[in-house]
Amino acid sequence: MRPVFLIGYMGAGKTTLGRSVATATGLPFIDLDDAITAEAGMGVSEIFKREGEEGFRRRETAMLRRLADTPAIIACGGGTPLQPGNMELMNSCGTTVWLQAGVDRIVERLILYPGDRPLIRDKDADELRRFVSAALDARSPRYSLCTATFDANLLDTPDQLHDSTQQFITRFLN
Repeated sequence: MRPVFLIGYMGAGKTTLGRSVATATGLPFIDLDDAITAEAGMGVSEIFKREGEEGFRRRETAMLRRLADTPAIIACGGGTPLQPGNMELMNSCGTTVWLQAGVDRIVERLILYPGDRPLIRDKDADELRRFVSAALDARSPRYSLCTATFDANLLDTPDQLHDSTQQFITRFLN
């Protein structure tokens, strides 16, 4: 099996869907951010604080290169496809799937589950909506290099997640 790389903006559902697909299929699941923080021994915010976004992106690209041939479902950070060569590497090694979710859905998820996300810290709902909208506009040309897209708007209830998981498996893993 070739790896399946899940691409999309933060809050699009890469980790949620990736874990669900992995559980349903028995495939390994790797969250790229988790792999980076485990290796670094510190969280994303701490890496940003010590090394800046540039340092985090270097770590991200290095980890992606190490994992590129791993037969797994790999949830990439929202900025992973923006780094030179990363989309090309993922497309050459596996299947890249852009998880597309609307701005409002992403903002709802980011408010409910803020996590360790230094790029959105201290933003209120209106600022967050503007930030997400602008970021999606800027990132869409890179995200559109994925080999496929998948509607990730319906991942928020157990039934939605189950149905989306089955659709994903049927479409990309059968």
